[in-house]
Amino acid sequence: MAPNENAAVTEQPGEVSPARRKAARYAVPVAVAGVAAATIGLVPALAAVGDPDLPKISAQQLIEKIAASDTQQMSGTVKITTDLGLPDLGGLASGFLSGAGSGSGGASASPDASSKLMELASGTHKVEIAADGPDRQRMSFESGGDEYSVTHNGADVWTYDGAANEVVHGKDATAGAPGSGKDGGKGHQGPDELPTTPKQLAEEALKAAGDTTSVTVDGTARIAGRDAYQLVIKPKQSGSTIDSIKIAVDAQNGVPLKFTLLPSDGGKAAVDAGFTKVDFSKPDASAFDFTPPKGAKVTEADELSDHGKAGKPGETAAPKFSKEFEGMEDFNGLNVVGEGWASIAELKAPGGEGLSASKGGKGPGDVPPEAAKFLDALGDKVKGDFGTGTVFKTRLVNALMTDDGKVFVGAVTPDALVEAANSAK
Repeated sequence: MAPNENAAVTEQPGEVSPARRKAARYAVPVAVAGVAAATIGLVPALAAVGDPDLPKISAQQLIEKIAASDTQQMSGTVKITTDLGLPDLGGLASGFLSGAGSGSGGASASPDASSKLMELASGTHKVEIAADGPDRQRMSFESGGDEYSVTHNGADVWTYDGAANEVVHGKDATAGAPGSGKDGGKGHQGPDELPTTPKQLAEEALKAAGDTTSVTVDGTARIAGRDAYQLVIKPKQSGSTIDSIKIAVDAQNGVPLKFTLLPSDGGKAAVDAGFTKVDFSKPDASAFDFTPPKGAKVTEADELSDHGKAGKPGETAAPKFSKEFEGMEDFNGLNVVGEGWASIAELKAPGGEGLSASKGGKGPGDVPPEAAKFLDALGDKVKGDFGTGTVFKTRLVNALMTDDGKVFVGAVTPDALVEAANSAK
């Protein structure tokens, strides 16, 4: 128990009087308060280090700055972290989509990299990129500890799968002819198609800007050593699974440096892709050199066609659904209901039947029992005026598959999907 602080006590040599002890107890919080006050006073200065003081800019001006950005040369590292609430899709990619040319004489290093890109839909990855105009680009990342890369150098396009030690070599017919072809001379196999940079993600997000969208500028940031403005895109509608999208835009050249998508369920970002380092100078020419590693199997793209069989010159391989899922790519009758962020795609399942294992995977709408069990584990059974069905959920995109063969998909809540199914009954 503390002594009576009002009692008279004679102070002996070496002793501290209660009055002094009381003053000391009060001195400590006063000192802490002083330090806290000093720290609070430093906050604006500290914040200014990370949040640069830039000229004011409107959202429209910033969007125009992005659109006008024409950076042809750059290199850097993009860190992509994706949390969609999905299992690791690397295994699913190899199970559901066989690599291009998986048959006789084929190769697993698909020129369009579609199956490998599925790995970026979960976890954290570092993607190295480089670009020098429309005829030279390179993209690479680690896949299971091995390198996967796409290198476009002039007329040549090299796709390398380190895990399989296989290479696909193709020719870019549009190389050297800027503006020709549907891809503007960039080449149909080049890494410019791959949605691995903040700029590509930002362009897709800005397509949604309209009456249903709020677009504002919310401060500044420092990304990869560059000053940037923060552009914030938010749905005005209710029912969307997306809370907001934040794009950090380089204040000097308008290149998006970071893309962050926050889901409406809270928590960490569903997609966070940003440069950890970036250089807008001309990359060294050697960055686009590619020599097949010793012992690697090299396949010419014009030797491949669908299903890995020999085809006509110029044909390239395309990934195919594995045998168990043949026919499931034939979804049809697409109809879009709603608008903006509340848009829902309505379509019919193959054969007009819901997915089930009741027939042992024999019918067009049936899947093998093992696959059906996997799908059931991911989904929740629901019912409404439409009947019954299963909702498959992620943090962003949800899908309702009804037992009578209809599919409703959108970046909306499960309740919105059920409402759409009831209305379409």
